[in-house]
Amino acid sequence: MPTLLIKNAEVLVTMDSDRREIKNGALYAVDGIIQQVTTSTDPTLPTTADTVIDMTGQIVLPGFVNTHHHLNQTLTRNLPAAQNNNLFPWLKAQYRIWAKINEEASRASTLIGLSELALSGCTTVFDHTYLYQNGNNVDCQIDAAKQLGVRFHASRGSMSLGESQGGLPPDDCVEDETIIMQDSERVIKAHHDASIGSMTQIVLAPCSPFSVTQSLLKDSAALARQYGVKLHTHLCETLDEERYTLDKFHLRPVDWMATLDWLGDDVWFAHAIHVDDEEIALFAQTGVGAAHCPCSNMRLGSGIAPIKKYMAAGVKVGLGVDGSASNDSSNMLLEVRQAMLLARLRLGLLPPEGPRKNFLLSPSHPKRANEWMTAREALELATLGGASVLGRTDIGSLEPGKCADLFSLDLHTVNYAGALHDPVAAVVFCAPQTTTHTIINGNPVVQNGHIITIDLPQTIELHNRHSLALTNH
Repeated sequence: MPTLLIKNAEVLVTMDSDRREIKNGALYAVDGIIQQVTTSTDPTLPTTADTVIDMTGQIVLPGFVNTHHHLNQTLTRNLPAAQNNNLFPWLKAQYRIWAKINEEASRASTLIGLSELALSGCTTVFDHTYLYQNGNNVDCQIDAAKQLGVRFHASRGSMSLGESQGGLPPDDCVEDETIIMQDSERVIKAHHDASIGSMTQIVLAPCSPFSVTQSLLKDSAALARQYGVKLHTHLCETLDEERYTLDKFHLRPVDWMATLDWLGDDVWFAHAIHVDDEEIALFAQTGVGAAHCPCSNMRLGSGIAPIKKYMAAGVKVGLGVDGSASNDSSNMLLEVRQAMLLARLRLGLLPPEGPRKNFLLSPSHPKRANEWMTAREALELATLGGASVLGRTDIGSLEPGKCADLFSLDLHTVNYAGALHDPVAAVVFCAPQTTTHTIINGNPVVQNGHIITIDLPQTIELHNRHSLALTNH
């Protein structure tokens, strides 16, 4: 069985139950599972391994968990027709382009997005693809993730409600529901692995309230529970969506989903911005999780999710980069920073509750301190939080029995100069940088700042050809 030894880390952030941050940290793993997390001077630590990495001058953290992405959207980043729109017109500008994506383009886009994520410390990725026209399929994405070496939760997403039936997408971009359900069952049987340390899991993910029917939502929930896989969709992302469900069903989005058996601990929603206190309490009561996508929410002007309220209520919250065309990046370290900053901005925008002088108290004042997001809380959302949302107990922290998923950053760069009073917080407060090493399941994927499992320059060239062809450039 292959062994891994990490040693001499300037700081090793465990995210264990004691939230230990170990100076001169070390880690030993066998066959992708951590056996020891200790100091480099511990006499019980093995001195040799199949792979030995000296982390002198580096900080080591648990691998980030991305709980919401659309990897195929790397092909339409920075699209001129969609640069200055909110969600609905942004989608309409791209639906038919995405419908032209074939298997080769999908595979290239998956490799590009996953590579960018790995270079930003991400080791586990959930992808929400929902257009399967033109030969695109889940299988090619799973194969790409295996080639790169990333832990992958793939969705069998779907759209079935076209414009002629009152939905947002064009009719030629949706699928027949019988085909959707048949392929969903096929993909689960072919690829889902629920075991500890699993590298591939399947999620059923109808796209959104305005692109699927009630029957598809109900049938997907029943099939997911039959096979023990999780459920995901977009919800409460924009006020346009809220108006849609109020006009069509006379219910707010959360209440509407409750009528379709879509509240439970096997469900998480992307964005979950426009919710009230009762809905937050309902999420906590039923075990529903939320994927917070701060960059995308700002880019599309969707709003600011009440993340600190979720956390205070006990709702499971993870981070997601969302689509690379609504973020134009697949950088989890950037997302961590933005999550912290956006939570602070939301606090500053809240209406006063009581005398104005109390509202203007410093956020460090005891009356408001619990509403202030810290750097370490933001890191926890990206690690333990994401693992909880995906229902994984084997990732999210560095401790014995968990998967050897981790990354390192060089602390002695211009990015962190002057910030080493608190190296852990520096990772969030300072400008994001590329990882030095990213290790997934005990295997190096990024080494000395470079992807080593695929020919990345060649993949970039292929990807750009597909991207320009799709947009007729």
